[in-house]
Amino acid sequence: MEKKPSQNKKTGMSRRDFLKNTATAAAGISIIPRHVLGGPGYIAPSNKVNLAMIGTGNQGMHDMKQFMELPDVQVVAVCDVFEEFPQGDEFGGRKPAKLAVEAHYGEQAVNGKYKGCADFVDFREMLEKQKDIDAVAVVTTDNTHAIASMAAINLGKHVYCQKPLTHDIYEARMLAEAARKKGVASQMGNQGHAGEGNRLIVEWVADGAIGDVHEVHVWTDRPRNYWKQGLERPDTIPSVPRGLDWNLWLGPAPYRPYHPAYIPFVWRGWWDFGTGVLGDMGCHIIDTPVWALKLGHPTSVQASSTPVNNETGPVASLIQYEFPARGDMPPVKMTWYDGGITPPRPADLEDGRRMGDGSGILLVGTKGTIMANCYGHNPRIIPETKMQAYTLPPKTIPRVEGIHQDFIEACKGTRKACSNFDVSGPLTETVLLGNLAVRMHGQRLLWDGVNMKVTNVEEANKFVKRDYAGGWTL
Repeated sequence: MEKKPSQNKKTGMSRRDFLKNTATAAAGISIIPRHVLGGPGYIAPSNKVNLAMIGTGNQGMHDMKQFMELPDVQVVAVCDVFEEFPQGDEFGGRKPAKLAVEAHYGEQAVNGKYKGCADFVDFREMLEKQKDIDAVAVVTTDNTHAIASMAAINLGKHVYCQKPLTHDIYEARMLAEAARKKGVASQMGNQGHAGEGNRLIVEWVADGAIGDVHEVHVWTDRPRNYWKQGLERPDTIPSVPRGLDWNLWLGPAPYRPYHPAYIPFVWRGWWDFGTGVLGDMGCHIIDTPVWALKLGHPTSVQASSTPVNNETGPVASLIQYEFPARGDMPPVKMTWYDGGITPPRPADLEDGRRMGDGSGILLVGTKGTIMANCYGHNPRIIPETKMQAYTLPPKTIPRVEGIHQDFIEACKGTRKACSNFDVSGPLTETVLLGNLAVRMHGQRLLWDGVNMKVTNVEEANKFVKRDYAGGWTL
């Protein structure tokens, strides 16, 4: 049975309800002005969002530091299956994360000390025992995103989840539905969705800057030197490092012996744990055309690639999506390129001008082309003479102060987060559909998006929803 939020015995108001009404006092309660309590800019503890981190590797540590910089956030707990491990020049794991939290808040304490951060190995234990959590940030392997996020949602916690939202298409649909039903704030960590560049592109397309868009090219040079793909499973069995709970790290994936070929970070290329290049970068780059062109479910997808195996993604791939007409917007063909493959250079791009920044976006319309870098950064109509001749339309899309602050505002009830699961869930479904095409070795897949089903190749549907190992459930 779900436990009710703890309530103040005098007011009957839960802390969560109080948090949503930070601007005014509840009936019968007088709020002392912040400047009286702690000087200008002071935020009372009762007005802060208590955040717990699930996953504190390289990206988790980065997200945690971004959240700690926000004055209305208090990190109260960290969780990781690894006690401590090196990440290049930095360290990840629950021990370094706890130390970082306590050092940060210690700098703000009168005596220079702070010991208020709990640490856990298992996120389920954390969610059960740490009663003061308002929100969680899930920054684990893709393999565990949905399970950890759903556990928090079911307890009424707000959820920030790194991209891709989930490992499977089915999971993305379920998370979006659950967050909507529970009424919790949600956000996927595709930071470009909070940026200026994507908003400009959406406004320009709506303004008719390049006419009707019928063709899209999106690309990234990854995996390149970030991790390896095209690998078979290693046959050696080294010892599990001290401080790592290997079974918990595997989560719902089928059991296999530990090997350093899987961690840290290089897990992205292994199908059981990650979602390859699409999962890493697709939610950033494909987000731009999906938003600007109001793309819903694609009707088909087809891939060609270097050799594919059952263990890791290919070294490079090209994936073609087809989207139907939407109202007065024409059908769109979108082509994805990775591993060093890039689209043909546009004829109207000036000689010597770079195309993208290792990743990129081209929206091709009847009146011109918009080119942008990853995350929608630095959008321009090409050639530059057309950009200079274009009269910019009014800025009609609300601007936000970054993906992390936007999520915290949603936790406080200020607004819905810009990449909430009703936005990022469908995007994730589209992104992950490309992996189905890759794994079907070039077959064109006809997609029934409403029912989450490939209608012409039954074998592909086993990748829509996997079976969990180890007794895990969503």
